Amino acid sequence: MGETLIVSAFLGLLEGLTEFIPVSSTGHLLLAGHFLGFHSAGNTFEVVIQLGAVLAILGVYSARILHILATAGSDPRSRRFIAAVLLAFAPAVVIGVLAHDFIKTVLFETPMLIAVMLIIGGVVLLAVDRMQLRPKYHEAEDVPLGVALGIGFIQCLAMIPGTSRSGSTIVGALLLGVDKRAAAEFSFFLSMPTMAGAFAYDLYKNRDVLDYSALNEIGVGFVCAFIAAVFVVKWLLGYVSKHGYALFGWWRIIVGALSLALLLAGF
Repeated sequence: MGETLIVSAFLGLLEGLTEFIPVSSTGHLLLAGHFLGFHSAGNTFEVVIQLGAVLAILGVYSARILHILATAGSDPRSRRFIAAVLLAFAPAVVIGVLAHDFIKTVLFETPMLIAVMLIIGGVVLLAVDRMQLRPKYHEAEDVPLGVALGIGFIQCLAMIPGTSRSGSTIVGALLLGVDKRAAAEFSFFLSMPTMAGAFAYDLYKNRDVLDYSALNEIGVGFVCAFIAAVFVVKWLLGYVSKHGYALFGWWRIIVGALSLALLLAGF
């Protein structure tokens, strides 16, 4: 039991630390679970601890969210921002529902694919970070509806595990004219409906096989994910404003290459 709780805490911290940075939390969790021999029926553990990260972002941005909602009736900028986030969320709803079973039963069960996608995504992130892009939009609230929809379609690439939801949305936003800080912040706001929707749909689809018998492990992972995610959200915007995304590109390449080497060695 003690060893299981330690693994649960580790995976919870891994989820919280990687959910909002462009390195693929799902990829990290699946690879870690593979190498540690960790598995939960219906992916109950992995599904529920994601809610910890959702609550973390809601907590950190609660005042701003309430302000946007409270002024939506009188402020066109607030209404446009809500519409932009919902529009960016829409493609994931359609594609996620249509491809859910294939994603979960095939893509999520292919560690080699995850490792390769980590490396490819790292190379892409490094390349985009080095581009001399001239941003047009410096605030998340100023992202136009057309740009938001484009970001939403690009986010769907993250349904391939190892790609990264935050990574795809950030790269898409950068290429579509959003500056580095605003791109990360728009990704934060988009994560709220995306992750909450994925959480609810996963629970619904797996309702017959979910296993809540290991509530201690789930609780430990949930709390660790929440605490780690709060730290990352508060730290990330300041970091990327000064240093960009190169660190995360190299992180992906190193983790992907090490995982690939272990998989090829038979682990």
